[in-house]
Amino acid sequence: MSFRSWVTVGTLILLGLVVYFGWPEITQAWRLLDSVNGWILALIIPVQLLSYYAVGNIIFLYLRNKGDIRDLSHWSMARMALELNFVNHILPSGGAAGFSYLGWVLNRHGVSAGRAAMAQIVRFALMFLSFIGLLFFSVLFLILDNNVNRVTILLCVVMALLVIGATVFVVYVIGSAKRIQKFSTKLSHIIDWLVSVVTFGKKKHVINHEKVEKFFNELHFDYIEIRNDKNILKKPLIWAIVANVADVLLLMIAFWSLGFWVSPATLLIAFGVSGLSGIISVTPGGTGVYEAIMIAFLASAGVPPDIAIAGTLLARVALLSGTIIFGYIFYQLTIMKYGKSGKSTA
Repeated sequence: MSFRSWVTVGTLILLGLVVYFGWPEITQAWRLLDSVNGWILALIIPVQLLSYYAVGNIIFLYLRNKGDIRDLSHWSMARMALELNFVNHILPSGGAAGFSYLGWVLNRHGVSAGRAAMAQIVRFALMFLSFIGLLFFSVLFLILDNNVNRVTILLCVVMALLVIGATVFVVYVIGSAKRIQKFSTKLSHIIDWLVSVVTFGKKKHVINHEKVEKFFNELHFDYIEIRNDKNILKKPLIWAIVANVADVLLLMIAFWSLGFWVSPATLLIAFGVSGLSGIISVTPGGTGVYEAIMIAFLASAGVPPDIAIAGTLLARVALLSGTIIFGYIFYQLTIMKYGKSGKSTA
């Protein structure tokens, strides 16, 4: 069993223990759901649209600065971001499915595989780095408010190190033509080896090494252009901040609708911790794992357990419902328009 599988199993066991020992709080949380203010909860819809629009702008502003997809409207950008989120939530891939799917769709608009991948790397990098900036101010606010414990600080440090470490690794690899060539070759051999093991030697070569090398070379050239013209990332960075703020505001609205106030700083940290756990989870969209981690963190940060459970579940149900219902419709329309295969040309 893989590391991700062990993490997911362990987390689900902890979730079972939380449910067992916290059953009184869960029943109280269920009763709290009867007091939901529908008008306040309805604010989730425009804020969720803003979130998708912001994520779309991060990707498409970068692509337009590179001379691509000038024919796409702002509505199309938000729609693609919604489809991306939908694919990530229905497939247990830690974000890889959405990455591949969006690359496939962008290819239909004349964007090369390497350029599409770089646009998404830019999106992830800016989202994570802007989150680190917001995280710094959140921790500072909690310290000044005397409402922070050692666990919170430790989790924030771990998140910051993971994000910065991943960013440095990616920059290190794509920053050198020699390193990226070695990396692409090694990656191709690893994938061929894994496929050979899974198929018991029936398929030994499934990767086109030349295409993989071309793909990574495109990443390298795009990175060099970004390094020479950093202004290209200014507007996408602003939208990354907007996207992170919108995501936290969605959680705040859920708690508001229940009649409770939870500090935005606390929710931002909980959102980050839960999001990272969802990446390494094998369940679709991190379902089960995401909720367990968020509830546990909010409770450790001083939020009453019943409120933490009710607010978290309400937010997740509302957000996932909108993502799955509308995302499925748009996803099917895209599949019908461009073909039956959702695989990336990479």
